[in-house]
Amino acid sequence: MTRSGGARDIVWHTSLMHRLTLGDFELCVFSDGTYLLDGGAFFGVIPKVMWSRKVATDERNYVTAGLNSLLIRTGKQTVLVETGMGNKLSDRMKKFYGQPAKLLENLSAEGIAPEDIDIVINSHLHFDHCGWNTVRDKNGKIVPTFTRAKYYAPEGEWQYARKPSERDAISYIPENYDPLVESGQMTLLKGGEEIVPGISVKTFRGHTACMQGIIVRSPDKNPHFWQHQPEVGHPQDSYAPTACYISDLMPTTAHIDLTWGMGFDLYPLDTIESKKEYYARALPEKWLTVFTHDPHVPWAYIEKDESGRMVGKEVS
Repeated sequence: MTRSGGARDIVWHTSLMHRLTLGDFELCVFSDGTYLLDGGAFFGVIPKVMWSRKVATDERNYVTAGLNSLLIRTGKQTVLVETGMGNKLSDRMKKFYGQPAKLLENLSAEGIAPEDIDIVINSHLHFDHCGWNTVRDKNGKIVPTFTRAKYYAPEGEWQYARKPSERDAISYIPENYDPLVESGQMTLLKGGEEIVPGISVKTFRGHTACMQGIIVRSPDKNPHFWQHQPEVGHPQDSYAPTACYISDLMPTTAHIDLTWGMGFDLYPLDTIESKKEYYARALPEKWLTVFTHDPHVPWAYIEKDESGRMVGKEVS
């Protein structure tokens, strides 16, 4: 465990959780574990000779992917962004991906119970992003994991998930979301809505047609906090209380470059355009980018280096 921040904790890390303060909000990243993905699928058309310089691979060409959920404490609500892979995979899916199912355990280790969650936000509805939305009770019935929570997900994503293509049908497990929509516990979003003050969503087309990033901007606009807390890791004069859970638009720090996408992306050219749109705001405003699948770096500030390449400045 390491702490940084002097009299006031700004960044706090354990093997299970990462925490920092963003204006008046507290942000924590919790892991649902890690799983193996084919490196070629994870990096699409990027040659292995290039991507293998950034991530380690085993003898089968597998790389390790993380399952990072973002917990936001606003002072009024406890908000969970993404719920990992969960524990309802079929035997066939387990053979491909395993089933780490660590999220609830890791939340519990920090004293957070499912009933403490007020809001759950899914960026999209692939099985590795909404798996803990629901669980089976002792009778085998699908029930909400977070019983008190209001759930939110993109409407277009849910509509597509009802009749996905043959290419990506395996990515959708209706038990993760249909019971919530049917009961009214899940609200479907058009894109652009503010869910609670300071937390909004924006559509970034590419990985899917309707995937949304979750933008967190503390209502506290007073810049003094950012000018006098260098411990977070970004230059003092650059702080802005904004973060974005960018989901699978940029799943890891190895995907920061504009042209580095995943083989899973349904609209790879749109991935590039969405990254351009994101960087047009995130770079000049110094947003903190939160990565969904990076097993080592949950968040970073993205900058351009001297050669014009995008690089991640890790929060430490």
